[in-house]
Order: sequence, then C-alpha cells, then structure tokens
Amino acid sequence: MKPGPVHLTTDEATHQSLANGTAGAALLHIERALTGTGDWRNAHELIRQAVAARIDSAPHTGLYYGAPALVFMLHAAGTDGHPGYRSAATTLDTYVLRSIHRRLTAAASRIERGHSTTFSEYDVFYGLTGLGALLLRRAPGSDTLADVLRYVIRLIEPRHEDGYELPGWWVDHDPDPLMPTPGGHANLGMAHGAAGLLALLALATLRGCVVDGQHQALEHLTAWFDRWRQESADGPWWPQWVTRADLRTGRPAQHRPGRPSWCYGAVGIARAQQLAALAVGDPPRRQAAEEALAACLTGRQLRRITDAGLCHGMAGVYQSAYRAARDAPSPAIAQRLPALAEALTRTAAEGEESGLLTGAAGVGLALETTRRASPPRSGWDACLLIT
Repeated sequence: MKPGPVHLTTDEATHQSLANGTAGAALLHIERALTGTGDWRNAHELIRQAVAARIDSAPHTGLYYGAPALVFMLHAAGTDGHPGYRSAATTLDTYVLRSIHRRLTAAASRIERGHSTTFSEYDVFYGLTGLGALLLRRAPGSDTLADVLRYVIRLIEPRHEDGYELPGWWVDHDPDPLMPTPGGHANLGMAHGAAGLLALLALATLRGCVVDGQHQALEHLTAWFDRWRQESADGPWWPQWVTRADLRTGRPAQHRPGRPSWCYGAVGIARAQQLAALAVGDPPRRQAAEEALAACLTGRQLRRITDAGLCHGMAGVYQSAYRAARDAPSPAIAQRLPALAEALTRTAAEGEESGLLTGAAGVGLALETTRRASPPRSGWDACLLIT
C-alpha cells in the first residue's frame, strides 16, 4: 500500500472510488458484517481489492476518491476492533493531511488573486468540505481541521465583481454541461453548494470544533437560505442555484420545486439548516427546518423522486430523514419513515447500477437502516454530511 501521484488504469481507479467503485461497495459489506446480517469475508475481499494498487494521493483526490476515500472506508472497517485496518488508515492519514495542506495553500492563493472558486476546490465529493468531513472522523481536534474551518469561513465572504456582490463560493463554470449558467452561479445544494458548507460548520460546532468567526459564518449562510427560500402548496423550497440574473431581480429563474433530494433538493438543505439550528441553539429555525423536511416526505413531493440512489434518489431522502428524525423533538418526520421505507424498498427493485452514490451499494446501506432501530454501526452516512 504505497500512496503517491500515480498513473492508474480505469479499473484500478474505480477500486479507489467511494462514489461508484469498490471502496463504496465495501461500505455495504462492512456495515452488514458489523450488524451481523453478513460476514466479514466479502468485506475483507472488497477492502483488499480497493487497496491493491498504488494508492492515489494527488491533489485531485477527495472524500470520494483516492487516499481519503480509502481512509474513510478503513475507518469504517476498523470500528469493530480490526487493528490492521486501523493501522492502515493511520498510515494513509499522513498522505491525506499532506494533500489537504497543499490544497489549502492553493485555495488561499486563489482567494488572494480574487479568482472564483470551483466545485473541485470546496465541494463534498472531491473538495475541502468533504475532506473536512473526513477530519471530523479522523482528527476532530487537529490544527488541520481548524485550518479547513477557517478556509470555509473565508470562502463564504462576499466579493464584488462587475457591480454584483457575489457569494464567496460563486463558481464561473456551469453546474452541468446541459444546464448553462452564463456568468456563473452560486450553488445551494448539499453536494456542491452552500448546504454542504453549512452542514460542515454546524457538525464541527456540535462536536466542539470551533474557530474564530464560525458562529457568524453559520448566521451568514442561514441568512442566505432565508433570502432564497420559496413557498409553495407543497411546502418551502430553495432553488438549485442562483445566477447573476437572479441576483439582479432578487427572484430565482427556477419557478417550481425540484425533486426533494439529498444532493440539490430541500431534503438536504433542510437537514443542513436543522444542524445549524442545533449548533447555535435556535429552536424556531430548527422547527422551521424540520417542518420543511417533513413536507418533502408527502406523496406528491416524493413522486418527483424517480430513482433509488443516495445522491438524488429515495435512499438519500430516507437516510437524511432518518438522521433528522433522531434530532427532532416533534414526531412529524419519524411518523413518515415507515411509508418512506416502503417506497425505498419498491424503488430499490428497479435499480441495477452499482456504486454508492447512485447505485446498489448506497441503496443497500439505506435499506440496512430501515431494518434496524439504531444508527449505522460503521457511520457510513458521515460521507453525506448529515451526521
């Protein structure tokens, strides 16, 4: 197991992917082994495959690929006292920390130059937000996590360009090649946007990991969501992103709610706001966030969900709602979980794609949650920033 900048075959790179490869599939078998619904043989074999090639620790790696993804997987496997996995994760930590420091330096330089950021710099999948989530598990009291939190606080500071006040996480590129946003956009979702930043700061605060300016940053981000909150007969919702035209008019070009998914939708955004409210002790905001999330779990809302996966499907909705229900004093979300579990089971039978984010591994993990009265033993859903 030798980390470093490497040239991998497609198969070797896929083994190191949490998103759609072997590392993600291993999480399902690790969880089953920990809960007694499976054995360790399958988990051991998938872990062996994931770490078999030279491990990528280059700057393009992140929570969902390369050395950080493998650390996340090995940490989950080491939950049950497997010293070999704990030792392997510790070995990889050195390379991950080195990569994070390089990326923080590059981000600071970019900010000083006044250039826009990118998803790959800051998002959950491959950016510093996801790496911050990993540090919350591996090194919650570390100076490196504190540096990541300071980066996020600096990232969200507004900047002025061409007469616009742009949020600091504004990107010049499109959210998707098929969805152009001339002049760039500010993403609101959990996967690539403000909700992920908010969730990381909130979770760090709840764990006692706080740096100067963190509470003000939480307030700044929640105010952003207040500004762009929209109302509908089905409950509140937020646009997937905001463009320059939206900033000029004060209204989103998106006229109706999208699917209430984890990645871009109201489910992920509401969970992030619930966590923020818990972090700063704001009961009215917590209640509003929980009511927004509960409204997503009605039949008409759920009909907008057309697949089973974690990212934008039913599994992500269920897992987010499950975590939110555990933190909510009201039973409104918890009462909807049985029907949501039935919907997930029906939808799961339709999917054949492999992988954690959009395929069978993620669906299987969410189904494991439906079958138990306690949270995941492996803590796998920390990679979604919902816990």
